[in-house]
Amino acid sequence: MILVVDALNKHLHSDILDEMFRLRARVFGDRLGWDVQIENGREIDAFDYLDPAYVIGLDESDRVVACVRALQTTGPHMLADVFSDILQGQAPLRSATIWESTRFCVDTDALEMSGRGVGTVSRATCELMVGSLEYARASGIEDIITVIDPVMNRVLKRSDNAPYDYVGATVQMGKTKALAALLDCSEERIARVRAFAGIEGDVFLDEQALAKRRAGRVKAALDCGTMPAGVAQYLIEQIDAAMSVTEISAALSLAEDLLGPVAVPAVKSLAKG
Repeated sequence: MILVVDALNKHLHSDILDEMFRLRARVFGDRLGWDVQIENGREIDAFDYLDPAYVIGLDESDRVVACVRALQTTGPHMLADVFSDILQGQAPLRSATIWESTRFCVDTDALEMSGRGVGTVSRATCELMVGSLEYARASGIEDIITVIDPVMNRVLKRSDNAPYDYVGATVQMGKTKALAALLDCSEERIARVRAFAGIEGDVFLDEQALAKRRAGRVKAALDCGTMPAGVAQYLIEQIDAAMSVTEISAALSLAEDLLGPVAVPAVKSLAKG
């Protein structure tokens, strides 16, 4: 299922964002060997400080298994400011109806263990594509431009999500080649990817349901006897009384404040099931 995290709700999903940055480090740094900045096991670049939107794929246990970042092209973005060699002197595309998609990655190790997939393209990959396109379309976006390597270009084509055009030229970028592809956010494209992967129904998570599930796991962890009984009971009562995503998040933040930096990771680890 898909969760969208942006400037408006990122304070509610700091743990999911942390998982996402760690996944990016494993994929782009460890597996692909890209020249990226990794600190404390997280891959974060300058564009992550511009309040982008993240389309994040979660598995049945609410663990991050896929992600992609969406940036407006009216401001700084990677094609204009990092991969400008691709443009071969052309002006970068800038429009309120065009988003740039970057940092698309999937946790192949987790997916291989789960055995999910359609042919050689995993269901999680296609679900992330569908989520990205539907979120963009709902936001009034008409096209997505994305910097990809030849492998990702083949993945797009195999999943019936082939780019309708390319911008500039294919150039060498470090250990791989890079090209800029254009995807329209049409209903027809979305339908093709859904049909390819057999995806039916809504792919987006209900944020309140997600918050309640995660709070339930924290409650179970608090109730396991490893925390002081009085503190655990108080925190459980606060979680039970929470009615909205914001209130649940506040209750979990309270748990962090009361349990301190040593106990909180243990609770979160247990809460992830």
